[in-house]
Amino acid sequence: MGHNEGEVERPLPGRPVRGSDTGRPMMAALDLFGRRWALRIVWELRFGKSRFSDLRNDIEGISSSTLSQRLSELTAAHIVTQTSDGAYRLSYQGKALLLALGPLELWAKAWAKAVREDAEEDPADQA
Repeated sequence: MGHNEGEVERPLPGRPVRGSDTGRPMMAALDLFGRRWALRIVWELRFGKSRFSDLRNDIEGISSSTLSQRLSELTAAHIVTQTSDGAYRLSYQGKALLLALGPLELWAKAWAKAVREDAEEDPADQA
């Protein structure tokens, strides 16, 4: 894709991404948010700004190098910005993303409830 070995491509609309050589916006979004921890970082920033160390502590299991890489990708994609004091916060586009995720959160809660209720049902009732 025209990059140096070891350099990670940053998914952006209009640039080749996984699933689209032309960088269709939806494919760029799926590439970016399909990367491990990307949406979790966005979710952690939903209440306001946070320092790198706070994000590292709040996201159990993420390495410092992965957090740094994802923050770099999210910043390049204009989803996250870094403040003058070094903290990270959602940009306008990041806040718009949270609004778009709202229906998904509602669906996920309904899905969890349905799965829980299905698990509680007596298998004999399903016959």
